[in-house]
Amino acid sequence: MTKTIHPIAGGIALLTVLSFWLSTVLSELFAGPALIATVKTLIPWGFFILIPALMAVGGSGFQMGKKMRGPLIAAKQKRMPFIAANGILILIPSALYLSFKAQAGAFDTAFYTVQVIELIAGAVNIRLLSLNMRDGLRMTGKLRRSAQLEAQPKR
Repeated sequence: MTKTIHPIAGGIALLTVLSFWLSTVLSELFAGPALIATVKTLIPWGFFILIPALMAVGGSGFQMGKKMRGPLIAAKQKRMPFIAANGILILIPSALYLSFKAQAGAFDTAFYTVQVIELIAGAVNIRLLSLNMRDGLRMTGKLRRSAQLEAQPKR
């Protein structure tokens, strides 16, 4: 069951964070204040999908990781505290702050400063979650390393 839950929850988490990030960027670039406010208001509601998905992927990964060793599992385990800290300390507070400011129509310097911080932190989490997914796919054999990485000199 854990082997089924883990990739599904990981995919949901990655797609949710990616949708938050893309909707923010697209609304900022191509929409007016009303749509930006709508996007920023809806993102915290997405936490009801994101947080359980992250809890499921973290819990299932922790369970599976107890029985596994190797550089890929070590890399995944090393990334997880950064993903969690980034989300808890930067992304969630930023999203709540931006939602509050957008609903008030306060698109000021503070709004855009926090927006830039949120986009950078979000991009970092997207990258780290993507690397974890890639390594998980490699561990299961569903994704192979490139031929260049696989070819090691003979001794």
